[in-house]
Amino acid sequence: MQYEALLHNDAIRPELLSGIAAFAQVAKYESFTKAAAVMGISPSALSQTLRTLERRLGVRLLERSTRKVGLTELGQRFLSYAQPGLATLASAIEDVNELRDKPTGLLRLNVSRTAADIILAPHLAAFMDAYSDITLEIHCDNALLDLVAGGFDAGIRVGENLAQDVVALPLGGSHRIATVASPSYLRDRDVVRTPEDLRLHRCVNIRLASGVYRWEYSQDGRLIEIQPPSPLISNDSDTLMQAIRAGAGIGCAFEAQVNAEIASGQLIALLEPWWPSVSPFHIYYPSRVHLPRKLRAFIDFMRARLSH
Repeated sequence: MQYEALLHNDAIRPELLSGIAAFAQVAKYESFTKAAAVMGISPSALSQTLRTLERRLGVRLLERSTRKVGLTELGQRFLSYAQPGLATLASAIEDVNELRDKPTGLLRLNVSRTAADIILAPHLAAFMDAYSDITLEIHCDNALLDLVAGGFDAGIRVGENLAQDVVALPLGGSHRIATVASPSYLRDRDVVRTPEDLRLHRCVNIRLASGVYRWEYSQDGRLIEIQPPSPLISNDSDTLMQAIRAGAGIGCAFEAQVNAEIASGQLIALLEPWWPSVSPFHIYYPSRVHLPRKLRAFIDFMRARLSH
């Protein structure tokens, strides 16, 4: 067919290549508006680019409606031919970047809110000083998103939550999960001596991708899992911490997040002998992805900082 010949034509025109790349973006997002936002152009300009491509190929690639943009049968076939070529071009660009003196480019990370607080925040300034040519974009989300579909280079999560088809490297050691409350909440309330006593208290809880967190405790080989009364639930740990400080109830947090407030008396540690440990945070990326230099630089930097 005509478009097959074009894809194997050494004299292919440069403007046609940009049109093919634009077509792949529209196919990915099924929307001119979303694809245009990612590409940094207007939807009308993108639409014109696609019309020019269709006119040059002599076929209709897209089914357009008010709600959605889909592929025609020929469009689906064309995309299957075009994607390997676009991937090769992307690899060629990455290889050129690898040859530069310094790692450079946009590094997009998908991390949990807690990972951002504990793992990233203390080291961002030093990383930016060391690698001024790398731009970090950090997307905080407690959901386990598909890195490839989201256009992310890597993610950071607690290791036990990761899928099996990724490369995962630990960042530092394990962490304890603390149980805390404010002095104002504990005033004139029953003392918390065992995990079972939490059932008599008001607790705030976090919603994870797997569901509402079940509080775990461990002592002398004894494991206890509790779902305490939780009149306040959120997927945002910052919101819950503010509520705990304000006296809304008892809550859980990574020990590293509340150490300073416990030491100052702003928060009271509860059930400390029972606090469980979770596996280290890991940085992970798809196993089939070639590791770009910018990501390698970030991994080496963070693992060195967190090994002390």
